[in-house]
Amino acid sequence: MSGSATNEGISPGSGDGTRAVRAGLPEPVKYEPTLPGPVFAAHFHLPGEPTGPYTYGRDENPTWTHLEHAIGELEAPGQDGVETLVFASGMAAISSVLFSQLRAGDAVVLPGDGYQALPLARAQLEAYGIEVRTAPTRSDAQIEVLDGAKLLLIESPSNPGLDVCDIRRLAEAAHARGALVAVDNTLATPLGQRPLALGADFSVASGTKQLTGHGDILLGYVTGRAGEPMTSVRRWRKIVGAIPGPMEAWLAHRSIATLQMRVDRQNATALAVAEALRGRPEVSGLRYPGLPDDPSHQVASQQMRRYGCVVSFALDTRARAERFLDALRLVDEATSFGGVRSTAERRGRWGGDAVPEGFVRLSVGAEDPEDLVADVLRALEESER
Repeated sequence: MSGSATNEGISPGSGDGTRAVRAGLPEPVKYEPTLPGPVFAAHFHLPGEPTGPYTYGRDENPTWTHLEHAIGELEAPGQDGVETLVFASGMAAISSVLFSQLRAGDAVVLPGDGYQALPLARAQLEAYGIEVRTAPTRSDAQIEVLDGAKLLLIESPSNPGLDVCDIRRLAEAAHARGALVAVDNTLATPLGQRPLALGADFSVASGTKQLTGHGDILLGYVTGRAGEPMTSVRRWRKIVGAIPGPMEAWLAHRSIATLQMRVDRQNATALAVAEALRGRPEVSGLRYPGLPDDPSHQVASQQMRRYGCVVSFALDTRARAERFLDALRLVDEATSFGGVRSTAERRGRWGGDAVPEGFVRLSVGAEDPEDLVADVLRALEESER
């Protein structure tokens, strides 16, 4: 991993909490802070030949370096030859992989049930003469349209439907056909699954969500093995300038220190919420990969260490869903997910997801489980009236 950060003291067998609080920290210097403050610089002193790591603010920044090492240590702990690049948003990160790897005449496979901004990316790819194929996440359906593709983008679990595919199987199939593989790891986080260990070439994510967890930072990243594909991603970031501010990068690194505590609390509560909703007559299509009877549970349990903080389900009508959301007291009606404060929304209001009008995506926060479950069940009952 490039840069000046160190992970001294983090052994290959370290637990996730130890790794999260130590990752990306620089060598200790007497009288200096453990995590240096953000470096605000558009340019750096640069006499003579530009041989150092920091030359211009669009290329590199010491605050990014620490954060990139921290994320890389979570995505690929203890592995050499792995790089991480941070971006201004999750879509900037995903776009960097798509547009740096693909050329006119190439074919790419996208998830047909993925994040709602992907259709915007599809339109731009097609405008550049790139063939776009789609297939749903469930049942590894993307394998059926891989022949001749240059790149496969996987989203597992999918957002918002929470379907899961066999990443290792898809990666092996793609590589056998000469395609690169990128996995959107936003919903799982590196503590939930590690795509590179499952055979992917890139792990991409929106750090806006659970990675940073406080709903106050826009951030994205790409982690991949060093080589020409990652060099191309770096070049694309330089050309487009889709870079995070140093304050955002510093806040993200600070927030990662509590990732394991937040993830474990939120995931456990998400399971409790899902169990409370199971069997409720007004709820249909309940999905949470951690439920033993969830359609994705078997595959998820083979490749995921944690199942995420999002629960999805449907109520019978749009009006019922809106009454439910309005009745919630501990859950904010907002988009995005992964924050310490629970949020929920009726996804159909955006028009980009193939979901019923009464479909609700609930992002479970860090509230006391008993309080949150009680609030959700009370809101369900009130929404009937």
